[in-house]
Amino acid sequence: MNSNQRSDADHAANIRCILSDVDGVMTDGRIIYDAAGLETKRFHVRDGLGIKLWMQSGFAFGILTARTSPMVDRRAKELGITAVKQGYEDKWPAAIEMMASLGCTADQVCYIGDDLPDVPVMQQVGLSVAPADAARDVRETADWNLQGLGGEGVLRELIERLLRAGGRWEEHVRRTA
Repeated sequence: MNSNQRSDADHAANIRCILSDVDGVMTDGRIIYDAAGLETKRFHVRDGLGIKLWMQSGFAFGILTARTSPMVDRRAKELGITAVKQGYEDKWPAAIEMMASLGCTADQVCYIGDDLPDVPVMQQVGLSVAPADAARDVRETADWNLQGLGGEGVLRELIERLLRAGGRWEEHVRRTA
């Protein structure tokens, strides 16, 4: 059965960890510098809640990005994400280290990315995912192409889809109702 014929539940069954790129996934991919030369980033609040719900469900979440930004450290700290690797243009070796530290194997990992440096990781993990506005080669590599755009809640869309497929979403809805 090819990847596109598998159900969401089949895809999600073995996933224990999400590794995410930042620019183009957690943000809209724009790099903005203010008048003082400081970089700013916009993060979507629903992504933040989704990440917290994912981790509350007992799963791991990590950030893996080619760039380095204090804004990423700040956002990770706000969300309780301790697995953060910045400044890794060659992402696969960094992903291997991160998986080892999180106690998971490649087939247990979902990776979401939007551009060419993400493809080597996407080709090795259990579930590869791309935002709707990802580069063409990334979308063609991905098992799942999401409806949302990078920086506009696409991580929440992914996490909700995974948790629903695993029968865990409703418990979060009940707790907040």
